[in-house]
Amino acid sequence: MSGFTDIHLTGWVAHVPPRFVPYVLLARLDRPIGVWLLFLPGLWAICLAAHGFWSGLGLALLFGLGSVVMRGAGCVVNDLWDRKLDAQVERTRGRPLASGAVSVTQAVVFLALLCLTGLIILLLLNRTAQILGVCSLLLVALYPAAKRVTWWPQVVLGFTFGWGAPMGYAAAAGHLAWPALPLYAATILWILAYDTIYAHQDREDDTVVGVKSTARLFGARTRQMAAVCYSGTVLLLLLAFWGSGLHIWAYWLMLIPAGLLAWQVVTLDIDNPAYCLTLFKLNREVGVAVAVAILAGQI
Repeated sequence: MSGFTDIHLTGWVAHVPPRFVPYVLLARLDRPIGVWLLFLPGLWAICLAAHGFWSGLGLALLFGLGSVVMRGAGCVVNDLWDRKLDAQVERTRGRPLASGAVSVTQAVVFLALLCLTGLIILLLLNRTAQILGVCSLLLVALYPAAKRVTWWPQVVLGFTFGWGAPMGYAAAAGHLAWPALPLYAATILWILAYDTIYAHQDREDDTVVGVKSTARLFGARTRQMAAVCYSGTVLLLLLAFWGSGLHIWAYWLMLIPAGLLAWQVVTLDIDNPAYCLTLFKLNREVGVAVAVAILAGQI
């Protein structure tokens, strides 16, 4: 594939049997950053609300596996919706459905297998978490349509990808408590900002094909928008920390993810797609640093 793309058939993917490669690409297993970003809000919640180390670890493993499966399912749904649009965008025209490497029927069967696996994982959680898990399917189904009807699809993604926060809290605590609300709100603002940065990779192509996004909406004002969203993220996380009674170490260690978020704002170059992708990926380190801060605050 020529031109800018985030599909790279290198690393472990190069050793996958050729007939399975299109499915690896369809589920984005070659790019684990999406799994991390789906998993981290749930991990934050589990770290906040778990009743003990081993129960928290078990839930974290389940949520990790669930994130792999459901992120893959979400990507399949997205690509089924967008296969014609993807063929017109430089970064995405090599995706399996857009390129014809996987048929619609094959994609639907693969999606069913992923959803069945997700259901098995969901049944291992408590009833409250199960109900929240089922509710998340509506968000997963609606997200691909958001870019066609609103300038704010990144907000819809925030509600979708951040759903792990209330779900993880319910899975760990057995119920929802008020700190789950600022935690969820923090994830929505975080995702809104980092996915706007990500969307700048496709800004010009999106303009041509008529796809809406906050990258197009804010344009040159993205730096200011990201600063507001990331500031809100940090403040809401601190509120969730306070509501959970965390030790002072949690607040001090939040300087690390706050600094990483500030670095994204200061160095952002919306006209450099590769660097936008680099900044987007940096949010894995942000999320891990937040989890470490929460764990330190439990000591």
